[in-house]
Amino acid sequence: MKRCGAKRHYDLLIEENNDPVFDPPELKAYMDGWDGERFLGSLGDLRGKSVLEIGVGTGRLAVRVCPLCEKFSGIDLSPNTVLRAKKNLSAFPDAKIFCGNFFSYPFVEKYDVIYSSLVFLHFKRKRAALKKATKLLKNGGIFAISLDKCRNQHIDYGTRKVRVYPDDPKKIEKTLAALGFVLSDSYETERAFIIVAKKPK
Repeated sequence: MKRCGAKRHYDLLIEENNDPVFDPPELKAYMDGWDGERFLGSLGDLRGKSVLEIGVGTGRLAVRVCPLCEKFSGIDLSPNTVLRAKKNLSAFPDAKIFCGNFFSYPFVEKYDVIYSSLVFLHFKRKRAALKKATKLLKNGGIFAISLDKCRNQHIDYGTRKVRVYPDDPKKIEKTLAALGFVLSDSYETERAFIIVAKKPK
């Protein structure tokens, strides 16, 4: 079994025609265990708001968020995934999908809401990721994150293994507090820890 980096893994998923936007209802319900209605509801009233998704993937969540907000942006590391996301979100011509490394991408605007689901497990530098999100978030903005409960250091996809870095929700909460955030909500589902925080005005 080959070890595989996250970028290559997600490129391969597209080549294998794996697109969660078109999952059957049963699988969509399963994925809601990480980021269902309560998670999306925690983003607040998105009318007139600008939103950034870290790790947009093929647009599984974005297709639900785009109709609710004024401006949507998403970033992903995988070129194949970004191409698929642009296709899936073609009904929203103002949606911007960036291909690049979240840590180094030169964003030119700030956002009212930033969210991420099942992505931070790919980040070794958690604090640096949270600091970057802080800089990109407007004062008074909302940051919401879904953290996988899995504690394994590799995800086994059968033909390949992907190295991951398990998340510690308490450490994430402490880091957010140190960065000046106020915790709005913190709960767990069967599969995830959800943290929602607000950046003071």
